[in-house]
Amino acid sequence: MRQTILEKLSILSDAAKYDVSCASSGVDRGGTKGVGNTTSAGICHTWTGDGRCVSLLKILMTNDCVYNCAYCLNRSQNDVPRASCLPEEIVELTMEFYRRNYIEGLFLSSAIEKNPDHTMERMVKILDLLRNTYGFYGYIHVKAIPGANPLLIEQAGYLADRMSVNIELPTKESLRLLAPQKNHRALLMPMQQMKHAMIESKENRKKFRQAPKFTPGGQSTQMIIGATEDSDYTILHTSSALYRQFSLKRIYFSAYVPINTDKNLPAITSAPPLLREHRLYQADWLLRYYHFDAGELLTPERPNFDLDFDPKMIWALNHIEQFPMEINKVSFEELLRIPGIGVTSAYKILAQRKVKAVSYEDLQKMRVSLKRAKYFITCKGKYYGGISMEPALIRSALLPPKEGEQLSFLL
Repeated sequence: MRQTILEKLSILSDAAKYDVSCASSGVDRGGTKGVGNTTSAGICHTWTGDGRCVSLLKILMTNDCVYNCAYCLNRSQNDVPRASCLPEEIVELTMEFYRRNYIEGLFLSSAIEKNPDHTMERMVKILDLLRNTYGFYGYIHVKAIPGANPLLIEQAGYLADRMSVNIELPTKESLRLLAPQKNHRALLMPMQQMKHAMIESKENRKKFRQAPKFTPGGQSTQMIIGATEDSDYTILHTSSALYRQFSLKRIYFSAYVPINTDKNLPAITSAPPLLREHRLYQADWLLRYYHFDAGELLTPERPNFDLDFDPKMIWALNHIEQFPMEINKVSFEELLRIPGIGVTSAYKILAQRKVKAVSYEDLQKMRVSLKRAKYFITCKGKYYGGISMEPALIRSALLPPKEGEQLSFLL
């Protein structure tokens, strides 16, 4: 029985939900009264460089995959509804959604249909139709298909705003275990190609203002957390190496959701490891904006993050000898290492120090999180922590009381 375009949209937008390169916001709220009616059409959001939120149609071109990756909903052996859209159908959906002001752009990914070249060629056709036939200049994020001809990757890069290659797992061994049809080197090759093409594009634009841009939004990737026994230490060092080698804009982490049964997959009966995912995002932020190195946050002896405290707090507790820091004397880089002080607060502190010394009351007005910061700073030589600077005491003071302890205190 032939599928309608709406049936394909339902299947392919649902199949794209495990790609976390941008957050899904599809909803299902129908009604006969009032204004508006929504369906789970795969609308998601991303943010531009100037902070604007952009709504995207998030969809797979096809979920009919020749690969049999153990962790993937769309693996070849799974008995799930399959659908494939023609390039013209994706273009029609995108343009109709845009005309109705549902979206401002497209997030396009795909399972591997037949082979990488066939899949990438159809994705390039979608971009070409949107840009050159329909004159669509909205935001487009497209997945590069590892193993595809480099010329196809290049064509896509000059048509898309951002590209990404999902490496999925942090080590060759993990990839070999759960996705033996994929090759680790083949995953990295398009990332290297895109890095060089972006550098070349920037150099060309210095000479010729009208030279085309190659993925002006940069490239990103995704890793699954918890599908293998890889530690946070391994994941963080892989992330650091990817940032360094390929100049990535973002690495997205996806807590493993047990959607398949396989001897090589962990038996998770509880909820996905979302808190672990959150800690990795916090550590990733420290790498990108707070001048931390991966080796400072975790070691082979302490390979996983503490689930009670964020990574910067744990670093501070493990390096208590560097504290307290005098808020009026330390450098910008040192300010960023104080728990409770972020980039914005650090700039405010530096700005005020040019005029007058910063007091504890000034920090409150700057909205510094003094609940944490007070144990690691002095203001004008005075310590406001109220307890001895011992890691065990600070941990105890910061941990929320257990339910029984709170009740006994109230009594």
